[in-house]
This record gives sequence, structure tokens and C-alpha cells, in this order.
Amino acid sequence: MNRHFEYRHVVGFEETNLVGNVYYVNYLRWQGRCREMFLKDRAPEILADLQDDLKLFTLRVDCEFFAELALFDELSIRMRLVDLAQTQIEFGFDYVRLDDGSETLVARGAQRIACMRGPNTRTAPSRVPDALVEALAPYTAVRA
Repeated sequence: MNRHFEYRHVVGFEETNLVGNVYYVNYLRWQGRCREMFLKDRAPEILADLQDDLKLFTLRVDCEFFAELALFDELSIRMRLVDLAQTQIEFGFDYVRLDDGSETLVARGAQRIACMRGPNTRTAPSRVPDALVEALAPYTAVRA
């Protein structure tokens, strides 16, 4: 069983094209939003660190699409921890459409980030903060 952090979302007009399909770039935005809500809900002490000198640099992001989403679709973006290294974290994301009690996997994505510290002109890799490591522990991906 996978453990995941869930962010719920309803597709709005601004996220669709003229025929009502979701623009692909929104899937990547939702990854970022899910990660932000995780920090807010599960690791709020990291927010002060981010206002100080911690930076979370996105190194890689991807998304594979299985089905389309449309206006007012309700979805669950489910984030899990895939890899935790000394200075980097990789998350996996499942995009699940919620339809009257049923669920449909519509996309799957990933994101790798690096923890950095220092002024913008001289940032350097930094260990993943202990508070973040602790907050991520329950969300380790378990693959069969």
C-alpha cells in the first residue's frame, strides 16, 4: 500500500483550452501546489527556513498522461516520497480523477528537488533539513 499526501483540486476555466481540456502545464503547477500544501500542513517549520536562506531548486519534472481532464473534474493529486538523498528529494505524483466514488488514474509524474543554501549568487547544496526528513517519513513509496 502506498502512503501519500493528498491535495484535492477542481479544474477551473483558466486551466482549460477552448474545447475544455486541461492544458498540460497545469499538471506541473499542481505538483508544485501539492508540495507547497505538504510543507504548510506537515512541515510548517520549514516555511521559516525558506524565508531565511533555504531554497528548494527543482532539478527535474515530468508527467505521463493516460486520460484527459476537463472543466470541473475533481481530482486528487497524491504525492509520495520516492527517494531521499543527503541533499535531494524525489517525489512521485499520481493524478486521480474522482467520479462519484470511483477513481481513475489520469496521469503520473515525478519531481526531483535539491536543497540549497546561501545568497542567490552563491548557493550551495545543503543537507535536507531534519524537520523535512521527519515530515517525509510516512510518505515513502512502497512498490510491489
